Amino acid sequence: MTSSSGELVSQTNSEPSSGSPRYSPDGSVLTVACELSEVLLFDPISSKHIKTLSEAHNDSVNSIRFLDNRLFATCSDDCTVALWDLRKLNSKVCTLQGHSSWVKNVEYDVNKRLLVSSGFDGNVIIWDTNRCTEDGCPHKTFFHTRFLMRMKLTPDCSKMLISTSSGYLLILHDLDLTKSLNVGRYPIIRAGSTAWNSDASTSASSSTSRAAGSSSRDGDSGSLSEQHVSLPNCLEILIPEVPLRKRNGNSITSLQLHPKSRAALLRCSSNTDDQEWTCVYEFLDGPPVRSVSPRYSLRLTHYIEETNVSSGYVKELCFSPDGRLISSPHGYGIRLLGFDTQCHEFFHCLSPRARPLKEIHSLYSHNDMVLTTKFSPTHCQIASGCLSGLVSLYQPKF
Repeated sequence: MTSSSGELVSQTNSEPSSGSPRYSPDGSVLTVACELSEVLLFDPISSKHIKTLSEAHNDSVNSIRFLDNRLFATCSDDCTVALWDLRKLNSKVCTLQGHSSWVKNVEYDVNKRLLVSSGFDGNVIIWDTNRCTEDGCPHKTFFHTRFLMRMKLTPDCSKMLISTSSGYLLILHDLDLTKSLNVGRYPIIRAGSTAWNSDASTSASSSTSRAAGSSSRDGDSGSLSEQHVSLPNCLEILIPEVPLRKRNGNSITSLQLHPKSRAALLRCSSNTDDQEWTCVYEFLDGPPVRSVSPRYSLRLTHYIEETNVSSGYVKELCFSPDGRLISSPHGYGIRLLGFDTQCHEFFHCLSPRARPLKEIHSLYSHNDMVLTTKFSPTHCQIASGCLSGLVSLYQPKF
């Protein structure tokens, strides 16, 4: 595999601005969220700058999510979410206020047409974009947990996954955002660690419940872990297995989902910051089975150790649109990783034991640490953004 690259440079004064790229669904526009309150728009084919949304927010812009080919949402450390229309970029469609701390993620339920945001206040908030006005959208707090890092919906919107800085992964199964939840009380179907033995599973159930900020009714966790549960928004709490040599804890910093909703992609680091890993987990469908040790809905299938450059920064990785490749920030560039050397489908590369991911190619054009990367949904193109604000476009040739 060889590659050529064109570069887009984010001009944000002389201060660092980690560009976070996001393509529109039709691949016609590349947006870049910047640390210094700006959003940049480019034509990804010609690499030409289209527009800069100066002062898009009052603080760092963290993430961008397209609702369709023209509407997109941005979230910021100014505790707000903003809606934009590509046809009228001189002003926001509206500003959404409801978080009390930095807003780090925005997702969109395409089935229910509901916007979902999460922030460091621990809240996951739902916004009814069907009833937006200039003053905002009706909203409600859907979920709350401590140490919230990232929140994602599977592409089919059947699950919500939440990662925490304390190493827990929370999964809401049979997701229904229209159902009201009593925040702090959810039916728990499984709680524990995929790497712990059966002797630890009982204590794991109670400890993870407390860590997630939820309280299960007496007997809920035990009885529901032995039978199929079809209730909406059932919560599973677990510590994903990671290939650390020592069980000294880990933090889940980045979370992405396979385009076919059948696997999760995590970036994990040890609490001592001496190891960092990219891990792929298969979703195991079907009801839990009665066994000596609980069976959880995630199984580690592939992994690779990453370069832990400048620990403390979040490195956002991603799947390719067909799910065959992973683009992962790696030092001052990105690595393209496959499940095997032939870039076969994920489900053709499964084995009883977890296997190392294969490095297909490395791409380097930055002079600073790469923090984020994204595949184009329609073209053979990859965007990467580094800490100093440079965004590079790669066009790999197979």
